[in-house]
Formats: sequence, C-alpha cells, structure tokens
Amino acid sequence: MSKPEKLNLKEHISSKEKKQRYVNRLFETIAPRYDFFTAFMSYGMDRGWKRSLVEMMDLGGNEIALDLACGTGDITFAVARRLKSGQVVGLDITQAMLEIAERKRLQAGAENVSFHRGDILHIPFPDETFDCVTGGYALRNVPDMIAAITEIKRVLKPGGRFLSLDFGHPSNKLYRWLYIKYLIVMGSAVGLAMHGDADTYRYIPETLKLYPGQRGVREIMDWVGFIDTGFCEFGGGIMAINFGVKPKSIRV
Repeated sequence: MSKPEKLNLKEHISSKEKKQRYVNRLFETIAPRYDFFTAFMSYGMDRGWKRSLVEMMDLGGNEIALDLACGTGDITFAVARRLKSGQVVGLDITQAMLEIAERKRLQAGAENVSFHRGDILHIPFPDETFDCVTGGYALRNVPDMIAAITEIKRVLKPGGRFLSLDFGHPSNKLYRWLYIKYLIVMGSAVGLAMHGDADTYRYIPETLKLYPGQRGVREIMDWVGFIDTGFCEFGGGIMAINFGVKPKSIRV
C-alpha cells in the first residue's frame, strides 16, 4: 500500500480552502498519542489549564454544555463531573479522536456525556441550544475564525457563555520569539521520534504565527457581538482562556 500524499504544511495552513484537509489528516494521525503529547509538551500543565477553564464556567449543575474540538474528551468529562442533572456534548471532526473519547465514556459510565462528529463551522444543533460552549485548542485550527465564533454564538442561549483555551501571544516580543522557537525545535524532534515526520507537531508553532492570539480573539468576539469579553493568561501569555457572553437581548 502506498503512503498517503504528504501535504505541504505552510501552504495548507495559510489557505482557508486547504487548512481543513490538513487538520483532518493531522489529527487522525496523532489521535492515539494525543493525550501523551499534550501532557509531555506542557510539562503536565495542560490539565491545570483545562481545570481553570471549567472552574471559570461557574456551573450550577443543570446546564446543557457543548465542548468543541473535544478530542479525547478531557474538557468534556471535566464539565460532566460538575453537572448534576445537566448534559454535555463533545463535538469533533476527527473520527479517531471520537473513538478514543467514546471508549473513555463507556469505561467511566458517564451517562450525561455524548459524542458527535461535526464541524465547528457548521455545528449540527439548532439555534440557542446550549447554556455554555467550550473549546480546547479549537479556534486556532479552524479555517475561518469569524465564521466559527459566529456559529458558536448562534447555538448559545441568550446569556450563555463561551470559553476558549488555546496557545497565546505573550506581549513581550522576545519572550514570544523564544517561545515559538522552543515549539519549533521540540515539535520537530517529537514529530520525528513519534511519527517520522518533523511537520507533525511543527504544525502548532506555524498555526500560532497566523493565530491572532488572546487579544485578537477578544476583538473578534466583540465584533461578532459577544459582551463582557476578556481573557485569562498563563505562563506570561503563552496560554490563555478567552471568554464572553451572548447578550440576552439586542442592544439598541
């Protein structure tokens, strides 16, 4: 069997038309080792960042929640543990990720969790379905961020909250440069060791160069119509949680 065509990293992530194809193939490849990689590259801090996101949701226990780009389900299950009578849906476009998440769900007996395959740009749920929406490393991977945030706002109930955890842009330019260089070197080394392809995890710093960062995401959320927007930073800005609220009524 011939190897699949190797896609050019920079060419594909800089194109709205080609990025989704690259992302789909990438995450199908890394799914079996995704949990290990996120813990390894973050020195174990990934779980703490996700825990902070869930704490910031300030859940009452009866919410209907949506976790976008849920991957293997870390945030999905963390939200579910905070719910008494609510439900949480995990949505991801990568089938291999969802299969791992579903095995975890069955092992945990998490009856208030369900997983669905779907695209963030076309969320397969009606308007005003969810009390809250989360995303872990989601926005940086979409081909069209304005369209994604607009779609997130559509499925939120009035007064609902959106929280997004992702890599950030430190305000200190030297620190940002060193941080991206670290991601390039480490990502290349780990990609070669685990997959025989340096581009596998070099994808992260390359997408980060094009990503607007926590300040840019806040500006987009404001433009789309979210209110009470802001962000919480970690590690001097290398990670951040953006947040905002869908207005309860149209402002005149």
